Amino acid sequence: MRVLARLLGVDFTRIQFTPDLMPSDVVGTTVFDQRSATFSLRRGPVFTNVLLADEINRTPPKTQAALLEAMEERRVTIDGTTHDLPAPFLVCATQNPVEFEGTYPLPEAQLDRFLVRVRTGYPAADDERALIARAVAGFDAHDLAAAGVEPVVSRVELLAAQAAVRTVHVAESLQRYLYDVVAATRSSPDVALGASPRAALALVIATQAAAALDERTFATSDDVKDVAGAVLAHRILVRPEAELDGTTAEDVVDRVLAAVPTPAR
Repeated sequence: MRVLARLLGVDFTRIQFTPDLMPSDVVGTTVFDQRSATFSLRRGPVFTNVLLADEINRTPPKTQAALLEAMEERRVTIDGTTHDLPAPFLVCATQNPVEFEGTYPLPEAQLDRFLVRVRTGYPAADDERALIARAVAGFDAHDLAAAGVEPVVSRVELLAAQAAVRTVHVAESLQRYLYDVVAATRSSPDVALGASPRAALALVIATQAAAALDERTFATSDDVKDVAGAVLAHRILVRPEAELDGTTAEDVVDRVLAAVPTPAR
């Protein structure tokens, strides 16, 4: 993430989530200056462009919830006063496996605010050997300037690219297909909680982004299928009995995509 922020020419902040982290440690607080008898804002690490919430499920839900307003509204409220966050604003998070000691499950409302979830796993053998070679050659992610990592776009160009993504055309037939896919997760017999309306909006944005990355001005059903797993799976709660049979949220999305009729091009 530090390399990504450097390439994009934006600010980067990492928060290590721990069991004793408080909401004010994330968003900030107001402090009283006895000499001037006034209150001033002490901004938290959330006031950045790219925020890495490292091991987010190691802190209780109350502190996790401190990011809800920031992720949805791109602003935070501190002691009754609303403060806008800088643009662009992106929250990335890592979490430990839920079976690890000292972890707290992320609430559904928190999960629903993440656009996508990606399971990284181990890198491919060639990639890991290349990583070792870069480290031997002196690459240091904490000193990107010395490693020669420089911005490839400006902040203005990045915001323009974000705006351009939202102009990608989504035909009415594809909009209906998007809805049908999301709605089908709610009626699946294997699902206790299906994808929300926010998930449908996220699926639209991710579909537009997939088309834009393919240098197209229009989206297709293939774009929907390419991103549906990453957008929907973490928003779906599988029934315990289905989990015992080995069914995962990713399996549910795959079955939905196979069952919902694809619109004609």
